[in-house]
Amino acid sequence: MSSHISDLSSSFDEADLEIRRSTELHLDLHIIAERLSLGSGQSSPRTASDSDLLRTAEPEVQPKEIPDWSNLEVIHRNTLPPRSHFHLYNTEKDALSRDVSRSRATLLSGTWGFELSPGPFKGSRDFYKPEFDHTEWKLINVPGMWQCQGFGKGPQYTNVNYPFPVDPPNVPYDDNECGRYITRFIVPGTLKDGDQWRLRFEGVDAAFTVWLNGKEVGYSQGSRNPSEFDISALLELDSENTLCVEVYQRCDGSYIEDQDQWWLSGIFRDVWLHSFTPVHFEDFHVQTLLDDDYKDASLTIDVKLNKAGESIASKLLDSEGNVIVSDSYTPSEKSCKCEYRIKEPEKWTAETPYLYTLVLSVGDVYVTQKVGFRRAELIEGIFCVNGNPVKIRGVNRHEHNSESGRTVPYEVLQWDLQLMKAFNINAIRTSHYINDTRLYDLTDEMGFWVLDEADLECHGFGEVGGDPASFASDNPEWREAYVDRAVQMVMRDKNWPSVIMWSLGNEAFYGRNHQAMYDAIKEIDKTRLIHYEADQEAQTADIFSRMYTSVDDMIKHAEEKNWKKPFVMCEFAHAMGNGPGAVQEYIEAFYKYPRLMGGFVWEWANHGLVAKTEDGEKYFGYGGDFQPDEPNDGNFVMDGLCNSQHFPGPGLDEYSKAIEPVQVLGIKGNEVTIINRHDFLTLDHLQCYWELISDRQQMIGIEILIPPGVKPHTKATLILGGLPMTMSADAWLQLQFMARENSKWVVPGRVVARGELRLTAPTSLQLLKTLSTASRPRVQRKDGMLYVTLSKGTTFGFDTGNGTLSSLSHVSDPDLNLISVPMALDFYRALTDNDRGGPFGQEWLERRVHQTRNHFSHMTTTETESGCTIVVRGRVAPPVLAWCVDTTTTYTITSEHCSIRVQAKPSGLLLPTTFARFGLSFGLRRLRVAQWFGRGPGPSYADMKRAQTINTWGRGADAMFQHHEFPQDGGNRADVRWVELRTRWGAGAEFPNRLLRARFGDHDGASFAVAPFATRDVDEARHPFELERKRRDDHIVRLDWYHHGLGTGSCGPATLPKYQLRTDREFDVEVLLD
Repeated sequence: MSSHISDLSSSFDEADLEIRRSTELHLDLHIIAERLSLGSGQSSPRTASDSDLLRTAEPEVQPKEIPDWSNLEVIHRNTLPPRSHFHLYNTEKDALSRDVSRSRATLLSGTWGFELSPGPFKGSRDFYKPEFDHTEWKLINVPGMWQCQGFGKGPQYTNVNYPFPVDPPNVPYDDNECGRYITRFIVPGTLKDGDQWRLRFEGVDAAFTVWLNGKEVGYSQGSRNPSEFDISALLELDSENTLCVEVYQRCDGSYIEDQDQWWLSGIFRDVWLHSFTPVHFEDFHVQTLLDDDYKDASLTIDVKLNKAGESIASKLLDSEGNVIVSDSYTPSEKSCKCEYRIKEPEKWTAETPYLYTLVLSVGDVYVTQKVGFRRAELIEGIFCVNGNPVKIRGVNRHEHNSESGRTVPYEVLQWDLQLMKAFNINAIRTSHYINDTRLYDLTDEMGFWVLDEADLECHGFGEVGGDPASFASDNPEWREAYVDRAVQMVMRDKNWPSVIMWSLGNEAFYGRNHQAMYDAIKEIDKTRLIHYEADQEAQTADIFSRMYTSVDDMIKHAEEKNWKKPFVMCEFAHAMGNGPGAVQEYIEAFYKYPRLMGGFVWEWANHGLVAKTEDGEKYFGYGGDFQPDEPNDGNFVMDGLCNSQHFPGPGLDEYSKAIEPVQVLGIKGNEVTIINRHDFLTLDHLQCYWELISDRQQMIGIEILIPPGVKPHTKATLILGGLPMTMSADAWLQLQFMARENSKWVVPGRVVARGELRLTAPTSLQLLKTLSTASRPRVQRKDGMLYVTLSKGTTFGFDTGNGTLSSLSHVSDPDLNLISVPMALDFYRALTDNDRGGPFGQEWLERRVHQTRNHFSHMTTTETESGCTIVVRGRVAPPVLAWCVDTTTTYTITSEHCSIRVQAKPSGLLLPTTFARFGLSFGLRRLRVAQWFGRGPGPSYADMKRAQTINTWGRGADAMFQHHEFPQDGGNRADVRWVELRTRWGAGAEFPNRLLRARFGDHDGASFAVAPFATRDVDEARHPFELERKRRDDHIVRLDWYHHGLGTGSCGPATLPKYQLRTDREFDVEVLLD
């Protein structure tokens, strides 16, 4: 063979050889069989027929067929039709217990064997075969996410982007982790008398194939939806069963599961084996249809059996166990409908969650279902329940646990809802998928309006160019996938009364498949409204919905003429980091305009996952903390009212205050006006007490009678008694509304609302200066410093070389300078998430506000009989740029105090439109305690302060800084009249207890902060443990006359104009130090 090729090549001259684009090169190889050697050694010649000269193998193709997980035409294989969530019981007593451990089912969750491979075509592909040896496999918890148990590449967070190449419906074959699970079980004796056995997975992310005893059961996808298989033909009743599950990290369904959360994988909800008797319920649908007077109701029950001609018994019990309805009937078909007229049933609402219990039986089995009589509808375009307008005071809630991801322990779920109830929240949007079924049991019992959302989002298509809806939402090839998710949601959740609305998903653009979802839902359930925000004109949806619309733009919708559909904010008040600001403005608009239904704050809790530093220190990680995880969206997953452990933050305090069911509006004489913002309850279950608060004083008052029968959304007048005839300056009336001992729906003794009203004006700074006799302090000059000593021994020291107040000492320790960082006029704060995400923080950085320095021009000192006056002229300016703030700082020092007056005028090219703050910053040694009269005890800012009440407060200095899981400014206290910086608790003025006192008089907007961290260190840290390494021995103190509001600029409106600290003005402010 080689000689023939050699002869062929020798006939060409390489210099003359030219291959053009159009050239076709043909090469014929003639193989002489007797010369063919397949190896390097000698072979014996043999004779062969022409057909035997060379045998060619058939091409081998892998995979042989399109995998289910990358096949849009396969959503489920061998799954049973979706049904309501229920368990069968052998007795009525067991059914009424609602204890699933007594049901005809056994829980298969627990510790399973596990193997992870980098893809479905790698690893132990025959692991399901009976002879396969799993003894070396590792163990994993089911339910659980494998990334949270140390397997795989680790968690990955994206808000919008797909973390894989976009080629719908295909997902990468070679970048698709595959988790293989194995468990063995024996069928309990109590379940062996069944006729059908069902294997039910409550949730598997993202898709999975199941084998039982070596035989394939089926396939399913739809991560947050249940999947149920009939395994009767494969189950061994009298011996051990081997269950194998192969879970795929990604499937074609992943394109429509692009929610703003961690990409996590595994069997993350429970796995059950159900035993169904020869005669059983396939499904049932309970509806409560109130009449037009909202007085009587029809209870309709649609039942589907596995056999016709079987007798069904129905029984309705009230909350005390009394029988309201008892009936039996024998339908001739498998499906039947019965209807009962109920006279004046107790109505279910989020405020009055009265539940009946329905018991159904057929053959030898029983089921129970909680029933709430309620009717949700639009009345003249207004959202109403049971005929009453309802305002949504809700939150968006993802399923999240910092240790186990979307596998949320039941006690954590309970904690969430108990906390929501305690903070006046009345509604939950299950963003953005149907939740663990146990949530709905709790929302029924505790009282929450639920917007139940389909497991659907494809936000990432908006990043790839073209029409994003065309990829899936408006693509008819995806119709079945979309409709399946709608049907799965409604079929499972249709019987929970707390579910008052369905949602077609989130951020999936808008297309024909949403209309198909809507139509499919209405075929099943015509009693509930349907929501979908991306249907911007509500072509399909029953209500208009928006997210992060400003208050002003929202009001424009509210004031439209001839509207027929209500308007809801499905997401607002983005609660990322320090914030949200200006929540109150939304709430007031909700109640002012009938069209506005209310809204759901984004979101309930941060999504931090437990991570460890190289030293083993735990912290809560976000995008980028679990390498390799590119792309990721950083800390945008940390945007909740609660932290990652679901403990409430200042933002939740503020939201709770804004939505309190009783609001105090004003006072005139001894008459206080309040408004009842319940939707159904009067105020008869509450009692009100008053207190009188002033500087270091608190007077406990008596109960104020609330007029009986105050209807929802109406005002009432309270008559005060027992107020003193004269009051001190800056006195405040505080009211507290508490549930009575006989309260039925609110925990007795719980404070549901607080209000405060100013009664007297604060003392002016001018008056404070005249309260003491001014006399000349002692003045000394030494080593370039000017020292001025007050009568009590406090000495202020000024550096004559730069005009700064750089020394503070007391007679008890005159050699110790308490000031560690000289006092300076400052306009910057460590950026909050809302600063970074909005226009203001970006401008502060671009205009170098964080780099400003105080520059001294000259200093004049004048001594008189009444005191010493030091005037320092200078400018505050950044490097590089030309803008500045010209300042005149006047220190007027008497024997009693040091007055600091700052007159300032911003000017220059590229002057920032706003400052973060306008105040003094300095470092202070030996500071251990801060006490103040103003808002507290928690942090407060110009647009986030109503939850913090006026009083005399105190905290340890190290506890003043509010830590966030992404470090940022925290710990400001607003509306302060005075602050004392002390070495220990007490009220005395003598050293060393009180190091320094600052008094702002009647100046509105004053605030202060104390932190053991420098502003720059906070800015540079990305995690609390990094910031902790920068902890100082001293404390940085801020005394601010003005402070820029927080806003919600991380995702939504930035700081509102009335809360902005504008620079197009001049400043003239003063503070007294002693």
